[in-house]
Amino acid sequence: MGRVTQRRKVHKYVLDGSPQALEFPVRYREDVLAVEEPLEIRLDSLSFSVTMRTPGNDFDLVAGFLVSEGIIWSPEQLVSLRFCAGEDEDGVQTFNVVEAQLRPDVVRPDIGRNVFTSSSCGICGTDSIEAVHKSSHFSPAGDPLMVPITTLASLPDRLREAQAVFDVTGGVHAAGLFRIADDGSAELLCVREDVGRHNAVDKVVGWALREGMLPLRGTVLQVSGRASFELVQKAALAGIPVLAAVSAPSSLAVELAEASGITLAGFSRGTSLNVYAGAGRVGAVPVPVGG
Repeated sequence: MGRVTQRRKVHKYVLDGSPQALEFPVRYREDVLAVEEPLEIRLDSLSFSVTMRTPGNDFDLVAGFLVSEGIIWSPEQLVSLRFCAGEDEDGVQTFNVVEAQLRPDVVRPDIGRNVFTSSSCGICGTDSIEAVHKSSHFSPAGDPLMVPITTLASLPDRLREAQAVFDVTGGVHAAGLFRIADDGSAELLCVREDVGRHNAVDKVVGWALREGMLPLRGTVLQVSGRASFELVQKAALAGIPVLAAVSAPSSLAVELAEASGITLAGFSRGTSLNVYAGAGRVGAVPVPVGG
């Protein structure tokens, strides 16, 4: 998995009362860690943001981040993406700087604000639901998608099955994009993993942008962690009508989901889930034309 993971020697302490533990309570072993490194995002050669992420799918991450910032919403607005020169102390290319060239008519943000995004918080500085609405070019509210409750409840397990990096590290979040068919079945379109849950979502959205798929009508975004305001914001800006999380949503996440017309589910764990907003989309299976 290259720079996605890293092996480190650790001291493992065994305190389970077994004969092995009593005889030799500490053992030396190797553990596999998820890599976390900074990625500098430049717009037209000017530094715009630095985010902490797991390397991999960096072009998707940058494209999705620009969608989440409300800067672009179609692939035609993104002229090119490229890695810039950057070396570590050993002279090895780090691939930790990506430059995005935007179409001349795209309104540039205030480069001087120097956005920093950690792996635990999403887009900082967006402090109101009204600001999200001003930035959005898509509205999930009119999406006629209906999702059978059994299908929605099955998505966490399907996402977990696709988490290759989590299998070896146990230390990354995941986001999976599913398209719901007329018969209620779900097709997995894209899975991305990252130490930051917001990065995983940006990588999915960026992939969809570069594939020319925005707005993402008729889809469900399943995430492995909690549903924060930032994740609902990203779903709204990508036109995703349903967001489901394994853990809890925040109060502001629910408010934004309601205001944006997004169906928001939490504590989705295979046999049960809670729907906090947009329950009208859940439970029924559309009847196929002519059926």
